[in-house]
Amino acid sequence: MKVHLKALGCRLNEAELEQWSQQFRAGGHEIVASAPDADVLVLNTCAVTNEASGKSRRLMHRLYRENPAAKLVVSGCYASLQTDEVAQVLGVDLVVPNADKDQLPQTVMQHFALPVMPAMASEPGEAPLFLRGRQRAFIKIQDGCRYRCTFCIVTLARGEERSRTQADIVSEINALSSQGVQEIVLAGVHVGGYGSDTGSSLYALVQAILRETDIPRIRFASVEPWDLPENFFTLFDDPRLMPHMHLPLQSGADSVLRRMARRCKTAEFSRLVEQVRGVVPGFNVTTDVIVGFPGETDEEWGQTLEYVQAVGFGHMHIFTYSVREGTKAAGLPGQVAESIKKTRSQALHAIGERMQKEWLQRQVGGLVPILWEYGRIDNGRRIYTGYTPNYCKVRVSVPENIYLDNMVTRTQLLGMDTDGVLEGRIVYAN
Repeated sequence: MKVHLKALGCRLNEAELEQWSQQFRAGGHEIVASAPDADVLVLNTCAVTNEASGKSRRLMHRLYRENPAAKLVVSGCYASLQTDEVAQVLGVDLVVPNADKDQLPQTVMQHFALPVMPAMASEPGEAPLFLRGRQRAFIKIQDGCRYRCTFCIVTLARGEERSRTQADIVSEINALSSQGVQEIVLAGVHVGGYGSDTGSSLYALVQAILRETDIPRIRFASVEPWDLPENFFTLFDDPRLMPHMHLPLQSGADSVLRRMARRCKTAEFSRLVEQVRGVVPGFNVTTDVIVGFPGETDEEWGQTLEYVQAVGFGHMHIFTYSVREGTKAAGLPGQVAESIKKTRSQALHAIGERMQKEWLQRQVGGLVPILWEYGRIDNGRRIYTGYTPNYCKVRVSVPENIYLDNMVTRTQLLGMDTDGVLEGRIVYAN
């Protein structure tokens, strides 16, 4: 059978799609890139904000419209929080809650009694990652979170922390590496808490990956700025670890961080950033900031604006606070008016765009290895995009007969385009 996989939201959702694609293919089924070509549609939903929940609902409807004859399977955080509602949506044939999603392919095959073709399953074929048009593999290392930030619905949807074994993770990475994958991203709900339930740690896991695999490029998904040991950044002495981390701040005011029940205050965050920048040249720190958290005063907002500029970020993901029923923050007093949220968001976006532009301009002139992800034809030229080790997007134009898909090349960074993408030129060896 032909299976189409789709995810919304976090990199953990993407990592789960990678696992499912491997399992479906091992069962003799085919992964297809287009929903209309599929017999089974699998959607991994998101509920981190009200907007994400709305997108999940709309995508369910769109997938059904595109292929009403296919079986529609829905999983993820939105499906787990609103199981009964999702099950009643027109076209949905099966809901798999987060608690059961590790076995989703087996559940789907059993539920729909899909025929298998063992001969096909025994052929190595092309990696599902490339079939889905990606060159970067997301590796799920753990699920769930033992902390309860007051704004977060994900901890309710994902449950307690559960870590995969190092051996299982290393085995998956080696399998992907043998299929030609060159870059992985370690993903989870609370990546920094890996091993809290098994007596291990993220530091020990990375050591094992460096020791037991040959994967050339290793990245982290979002990592909370706590639970990292003092010596964590010494791992970046190995050039296979890409010099970028996404460390969510959420607010630059300690009083707001207390209401959020965050475990890292601004002084600790600053020390962490200073530490890594002192150890790893050119390290890129990106972050999340929530605008308009309940009770956020003008003074607190001013502290956030001042703080983010003092730290400096290569990029900021800016979220306008939205009430999520079931979270503690939903019941907090002092809900901020939408008009104020909008004004504050616009101001922070302007600062974020300026900081990002300044950061990208500092990269110009560098000679760096770029992993090229995909190409498109434009006026007889092939246009590729990829990322620097410190996660800056780069574009290059080459003759139409040059193919760079999934290749790493030394690239000179020439300048920045108006759309915030660096322009590069490949430097060929003499």
